Amino acid sequence: MRKIEAQNITNLVKELALDANCNLGTSFMDLLREKIKLEKSNIGKNVLEQIVENDEIAKNEGAPMCQDTGLVVCFAEVGYDVHIIGDLYEAINQGVREAYDEGFFRKSVVDNPFTRKNTGDNTPAITHVKLVPGDQIKITLAPKGGGSENMSLVKMLTPAEGIEGIKKLVLHTIFYAGGKPCPPLIVGIGVGGNLEKSALLAKEAILREVDDINPDLYLRKLEEEILDDINKLGVGPMGFGGSTTALAVKINTYPCHIASLPVAINLQCHASRHKTGVI
Repeated sequence: MRKIEAQNITNLVKELALDANCNLGTSFMDLLREKIKLEKSNIGKNVLEQIVENDEIAKNEGAPMCQDTGLVVCFAEVGYDVHIIGDLYEAINQGVREAYDEGFFRKSVVDNPFTRKNTGDNTPAITHVKLVPGDQIKITLAPKGGGSENMSLVKMLTPAEGIEGIKKLVLHTIFYAGGKPCPPLIVGIGVGGNLEKSALLAKEAILREVDDINPDLYLRKLEEEILDDINKLGVGPMGFGGSTTALAVKINTYPCHIASLPVAINLQCHASRHKTGVI
């Protein structure tokens, strides 16, 4: 049994939070530059150029790429052969506190949805823990902004509505969201499970690398079809019109009840922040 001090988890979370808020990553930046060349709208092209310039400044100066530095979502994969010396959840929250203080990031968390007093340190994080084989801890951190999260949804479709029902729901959601979720988007779609599982699937979907390829041929084709349909809507970068409304569509699935077709759509704005580290 490998022992891991909680302080090591705090240090990793702090490092990931500081990096995620300031550094979008090479793959995503390359995709944005590629889309500038392909964008048909002059306004849309100008918006994409400004996004790239903003993200380059953020990386070079260690400043947040967006004023909304988000509610931190943490996915922790803990090996069966790990014994944590301390409290995992508190270790994660302490890492968030230290990063948001050191980085001068905006604190966006309120302690109660009705009284709405700011907690002052951007905690608690939303933490999901999964037990996996091995003696390591893998942490993926995603500071999730409110604008795109607010335009996300879960809908319980019936099996009879099928693929066409899913496509209709996705296109309707994105068209009527317009510029509110700050496109161009990463569209995470969770299909299956139940109400809460589909939402988690969609959240995990937006954490997939932007240039990954779905190993399931059926889902890969469906992702490509929906992405093409989304970019024909004309919403465009930041909702100003154009052919780049979404950069990628990611679909994750899970078995479900014969009478149900749960579908969750989690939208991620162009500040697609997430970083992963292993202890």
